[in-house]
Order: sequence, then C-alpha cells, then structure tokens
Amino acid sequence: MVNTESVRTVIGIIGNVISFFLFASPMPTIYKIIKMKAVEGFEPDPYLASILNCMMWVFYGLPFVHPHSFLIITINSVGLVLELIYILIFLIYGNNKKRIKIVVVLFIEIVFVAAIVVITMLVFHTTTRRSLFVGLICVVFNVCMYLSPLLIMKKVITTKSVKYMPFYLSLANTMNGAVWTTYALLRFDPYVLTGNGIGTLGGIAQLILYAVYYKSTPKDDEAGNAKKASEVELSGQETI
Repeated sequence: MVNTESVRTVIGIIGNVISFFLFASPMPTIYKIIKMKAVEGFEPDPYLASILNCMMWVFYGLPFVHPHSFLIITINSVGLVLELIYILIFLIYGNNKKRIKIVVVLFIEIVFVAAIVVITMLVFHTTTRRSLFVGLICVVFNVCMYLSPLLIMKKVITTKSVKYMPFYLSLANTMNGAVWTTYALLRFDPYVLTGNGIGTLGGIAQLILYAVYYKSTPKDDEAGNAKKASEVELSGQETI
C-alpha cells in the first residue's frame, strides 16, 4: 500500500520544481535590465513583495514553528535567494529614487519579520500555537498576492484581449496552486491550503477568460503576447 507521506513528498518535490520555474520567470526581464544597464520602466515592487513572502514561509516551515515542512523551506529559501539577486540588479542599475525605495522597504520588511520571530518565540510556546500565528500572517500575504491578477482579469474583460495575460504563466500558476493544495490536503495544513486553494480557483478563472477572449484578441496582440510573457514581472504569486 502506498504511504501517504511518501506521496506527499513526491507532490512537494513536483511543487518545488514548478515553483522554481515561477521564481525564475523574471530572468528575461533581469537580463534585459543588465543588457540595457538601466531599469527603465520596470519596478522592484513584485520582487520586494516576494522577499517578504518567502521570509515568512521559510520561518513558518522551521521545525519549531510547523514541523514536517522541509519542502516549504527549500523552495522558499531558493526563491528568497533569487529575489534578492533581482533586487541587487535594481540597486545596481536603478536611479537613486528606486535605490532609496528598495533600501527603505527592505529595512521595514526585515524589522517586521524580526518582530514576528520575537513575538512567536516569546509569546507562543507550542508548535500548534506558533503555526496558527505565523500561518495566519502567511495566508494573508498569499491571498493578497493570489488576488493581484484580478486587475489583469478586469483588463482582459474590458479590452476583450488576452494581450496582457500570458497563457503559460497563468497555466503554471494554476498548476502551482493545485499541486500545493494537494500537498496541504495529504497532511492537512489549513494555512498552505487556504492561499493555494484560492490561487487555484483564480488560475482556473484566468484560463477560462483566456479561452473566452483568445479569438477576440487582435492578431498583433496575439503575437506580442508571447514576447510579453518573457518580460512579465512576477507578482509574488509564485510562492506556496
């Protein structure tokens, strides 16, 4: 008989692979910035949001907060490193205004996470209570990030064009949400389940919109869609 924990591990590894490709998806944008030696109109906001999200999920996955979450730690640690590299590129090639913004936001994020760590360790003395406190905060971040594509979906409906909603990114996000939802169900984890369940539904909604408005998208928009897919900036929804 197949062991549930073994299946969960396999699902988690698949989730790690999908999440890695989502974390790596901004690389064409970063390469373009390096090549131009300027950030131009690109903004660091999605990467800064992802850094905070990753830090919180890494802390959540630690054994003294939420045991049996090694795969959550691994993928978010990798994501954190990648996002920090992206932000470093913005610091190198951005103007002073963007640099100041990045430094200020990073400082606030570090102080926030440090405060959460201190409160968790001093106030809550069991993994159940720590999981509840940290998990709820992580869920709020995840839900906010998963709901961010609603603006894009509204634009698709308004323009009747899928130009600004790359199919493969929507598909990958849906698969990512579905895999981590399955992972959370195998050893019930309401905090991983909530955000990714909502993310899965949102991803399915995006795919339905794509199917509905694909034919009404002008051909020049359709051609430009593939190019924009490689330049799209991740909004943080790539994390679990």
